[in-house]
Amino acid sequence: MALTKAAINPRILRAKYAVRGPLALKAEEIKKDLQKDPNSHNFKSVTFLNIGNPQQLDQKPLTFVRQVVSLVQYPELLKSPSPLFPKDTLNRARTLLQHIGSVGAYSHSKGIPYIREKVAEFISKRDGFPADPEHIFLSAGASSAVSKIMSMVAANSNVGVLVPVPQYPLYSASSALTGSNFIGYYLDEKAGWATNVEAIKKSLADARKNGVDPKLLVVISPGNPTGSVLRDEEIRNILRLAKEENLTVVADEVYQTNIFKSHASDFVSFKRVWSELCAEDSSFQNVGLVSLHSTSKGFFGECGQRGGYMEVVGMDPEVLDELYKMASIELCPTVTGQVITETMVNPPKAGDESYEVYAKERDAILSTLRERAMQLYETFNKMEGVECQKPQGAMYLFPRITVPAKAVEQAAKENLAPDAFYAMELLKNTGICVVPGSGFGQEENTLHFRTTFLAPGGEDLSNAFVNFHKEFMRKYS
Repeated sequence: MALTKAAINPRILRAKYAVRGPLALKAEEIKKDLQKDPNSHNFKSVTFLNIGNPQQLDQKPLTFVRQVVSLVQYPELLKSPSPLFPKDTLNRARTLLQHIGSVGAYSHSKGIPYIREKVAEFISKRDGFPADPEHIFLSAGASSAVSKIMSMVAANSNVGVLVPVPQYPLYSASSALTGSNFIGYYLDEKAGWATNVEAIKKSLADARKNGVDPKLLVVISPGNPTGSVLRDEEIRNILRLAKEENLTVVADEVYQTNIFKSHASDFVSFKRVWSELCAEDSSFQNVGLVSLHSTSKGFFGECGQRGGYMEVVGMDPEVLDELYKMASIELCPTVTGQVITETMVNPPKAGDESYEVYAKERDAILSTLRERAMQLYETFNKMEGVECQKPQGAMYLFPRITVPAKAVEQAAKENLAPDAFYAMELLKNTGICVVPGSGFGQEENTLHFRTTFLAPGGEDLSNAFVNFHKEFMRKYS
């Protein structure tokens, strides 16, 4: 064979993505076992808590979104409209089709201009500052936008990217693939996974001592996997640091509607704070900021449709030209995903025929997410040797676990990290699939795992965690 593992790009071999790693592969294997023989394991199904994939679990698609998508996918429905479709969905589909033509045709590489205008209107309304459609790139979820930015900055092997730890493994994987240097800065677990500017400064200094040239500073708010939410002053401090250190900020804000206090009203965007700082000091206009949003998260949960956008400000116009070239090489984002992005940023309004159903579905999803989050949070904190920070948003919990010495020894025998061993035992005994904290990064001598709280099950799910943990601790004590 001409192409073997030894012959492929070593950067691919170095890239890791724990969310779909060994635990997920084992879970799929068990799922197949159960399909062949429902009695092959001492549980009836696998619960995939390893990934924020709402519609894989019990979250239903939003009616308005799917109605609009159905109509633009099959415009013949508009010729003799069914009473199933409210008037505003029919009008929305007609308007979109006027600007799209057909969802089967390539669009502008930055995305359909009309939809980028709607994104700009959404940002302007959210933040109280104008947004320019020409600075908006529609994308296949947020991941493709991250890939473009990470590729762009990796000019040589000395370039570094600052990423919060624990981090979403997309960033470490992208760093490996592009050949840049991953620079972790630790979040403060005891302070609810707060972002400490001093920790960023320390990581910056250490990197530069080692000959690394940091270019990007990644922030995730609401946090994945931590559920923490950055507030106004924290964001100001981060942007001030970026200005002082000549860093471009990547603000991953895909969970911006998943805020638990009173959901979206408590979200503060980096773009808003950047705009405020620019108004106070025009030199902030040279601080590069890339803001990410996605239809996969929030209450939309349209992960498979691959919609999203990035807004790019504070950049040299020639850099924007190169970013456009990169988008052009991929031809265009998925057009159906672009349509769903339009429905996300321009939802039904009070008085529209679809509004009542839309608002009811939205509020039910957000309420359910909060209830499930708090139930699991309380469950974990009742378990021996487990400590979980109270979630402020997003879709995940990242509890800290302490396991007995015998469990650590057994993990070593099986060539697994202790948290990976714990997660594998959880899967084998309950069918619950989580991700070990080592896949996200964690401080030395600490163990964690990440779980979503998207799954139904309530008390049964909580009891499964409690009973497994109790037996695990008894077995290895």
